[in-house]
This record gives sequence, structure tokens and C-alpha cells, in this order.
Amino acid sequence: MEQALSLAKLALGQASPNPAVGAVVVKEGVVVGQGYTQPPGSHHAEVLALKQAGEQARGNAMYVTLEPCCHQGRTSPCTKAIISAGISEVHMAMLDPNPLVSGRGRDELQQAGIKTYLGKHEEEAREINEAYIKFITTGLPFVTAKFAMSLDGKIATKEGHSRWISGTESRKYVHCLRYTSDAIMAGVNTMLVDDPHLTTRCSGGKGGIARKQPLRVIVDGRGRTPLDSRVFREPGNTLLVVGHKLEPKERAAFEKAGAEVMEPPQEYDKVDLEILLRDLGKREITSVMVEGGGILLGSLFDLGLVDKVIAFIAPIIIGGANARSAVVGEGVSKVTEAFHLERVRVEKLGDDLMVSGYVAARGN
Repeated sequence: MEQALSLAKLALGQASPNPAVGAVVVKEGVVVGQGYTQPPGSHHAEVLALKQAGEQARGNAMYVTLEPCCHQGRTSPCTKAIISAGISEVHMAMLDPNPLVSGRGRDELQQAGIKTYLGKHEEEAREINEAYIKFITTGLPFVTAKFAMSLDGKIATKEGHSRWISGTESRKYVHCLRYTSDAIMAGVNTMLVDDPHLTTRCSGGKGGIARKQPLRVIVDGRGRTPLDSRVFREPGNTLLVVGHKLEPKERAAFEKAGAEVMEPPQEYDKVDLEILLRDLGKREITSVMVEGGGILLGSLFDLGLVDKVIAFIAPIIIGGANARSAVVGEGVSKVTEAFHLERVRVEKLGDDLMVSGYVAARGN
């Protein structure tokens, strides 16, 4: 199962909106077939593992990180492939929360005389598919707030200078986080101050740029993003989300620059972030990593829309009353009302500390 989990991680960011699944076929203690979920429309992990195992699958065991699907989607049901291959027992880390499956896959295997086992390494399996689990049960993407800050909580100096707060190792890791995300979100002030690329260089591609890029989502209430911004020239797609109807010439200029423009159904002073996340869910975006700035992050926290936090803390002191903070927004009135993180992890990346955790339900 540990090997299956390692395989599943290879599918993160590439299999969406499908879950990232790993599967291995074992004969007398030896792995004879393995696979992980391919991009939508291609093979699932179980089918690849069975193809590799061939006749050696008959009478032997499969270990899979998620309950095999039993419904017809872009591909045929994995349960039928498992039954046809003659697998005698299936070990599943967890049941699929998809209402179309959710126990039915296991039942179908049992009815075919296949022994099933459930729950080995379930916590790890759930973490790998945390975005899929939220998306398939709510229709909303999983939102991760990511920021790098100094030891005194600043993301930029009083003059707005922010390169580079975090170290080389942290920045490399961020590219891997982008690679496993369906979308990267940033606010207009980040565009104006930093003019970021918002691309991932974690895997392959010309010049180090990954072949598959996450959707870049720019939250820009008043349409102030410069037309020559780097995000419009990079590989992949950029979605510019504005808070009001643009003039036809404005919209045409953004589209010519390389953006897809999303306007609200009616006039607002700012972008409605809840509506935006629902719209992203309709596009089958299962995960969004928000990279700033402080106003956007603060608004998401104020609305209770953040699921996970990943903070890089550099061993530097910036100071300054007017230096920018990582999270702005309305904030809370009392420390007892603060957002608490649970399942917290602390890791060292070079000289930086990376603190990650999940936003606890209020009142916990």
C-alpha cells in the first residue's frame, strides 16, 4: 500500500478532476504490476497495473489507494476490469466519497467473490486526495493559502520590495506545489508590484517550464492589471476576474493580451469570491493555491473559504509599521476568535521553516 501511495502522488495535478490513485498487483509478495491515474480520458491506475501484470494477476492481490470505480465515465468501470482479470483480493486504503461509487465498488467486488480489505493507510490516502474529496462532495475547489514572510510577519518592506524573502529551497518547493494545483490565484496588487510569472518549473518542458500549467486566476475588481503583465505571455491560460462590466474596448484589449475575462452578472465594487469559487468548481477546478497578496488572503479568511495554510518563514527581520503583512482583511476582534490550524507540520527547507496545517472549523 505504501508503494501504491507513492504512485498516487505522481498523478497529483495531472489527473484532475479525477482522483490521484495508485495501484499495485502482488503475486507471492512480489509486485508484478503497477500504475497511477493518467490524465482524464486515459487509463485509471487499476487498469494500468492489471495490464502490466497480465496473467500474473489471476488469483493474486491488488493494493489500491481508493475504492475502484464502478460506473461508466470517460472510461469503463475498474471493478469490471478487476473481476475479469481474476484478482482474488483487493486492499483499499479508503472508500470513494463520490456518490456514484461510495461503497458500491466494494460491494460489486464482493459479489463477484473477491475478498476486500479496507482502511490500511487511510489517513495518507485522504491527504493525497483532499482536494478531490472536497470537490466531489461540495462542488467547490480546495483552497490553500500560501505565503512567505519574515520572522516578524512581513511579506514586503515599507517600499513594497519582496524579492526574495524565502530561500532557494522554499522557492523550488513552491514550484512543486503549483505543479500539483489546478489553479493559482493572485490579487491585482501582486500583479502591479511583483509582475509574477505564476508558472510551475517543477517538471520537464522546454526551459524548465512544465508541460501542463495550472490555470492562473487574477482577482482584479477594477480591471487594473497591466496589459503587458507576464502572466498573459506565459504558457497556459490566464483568467482575469473583474468586479464590474468592462467597456468593450477594455475587454477586447485584455483578450488580445491573452486573458480570458470573467465579469459578474451585475455590478459589484469587488469580486465576489464565493461566486468565483463556485464558478471554478463548475470548470472542474478541484484545487486552488492562493499566493497573495494580503488583501485577497484576508478576504478569503474573513469569508471562511480557506482550507489549508502553507507558510514559509524566513529567518530575517524586516520591521516597519507600514511594511506589508501576509494576511490583511477585516481580521478578528479577539485572539480567541483567531483561525486555528490543526494537523500542523513544521519542516525545514534550507534556512526557512515551512509551517502547514488545516483551518479548523470555527469554535473548535
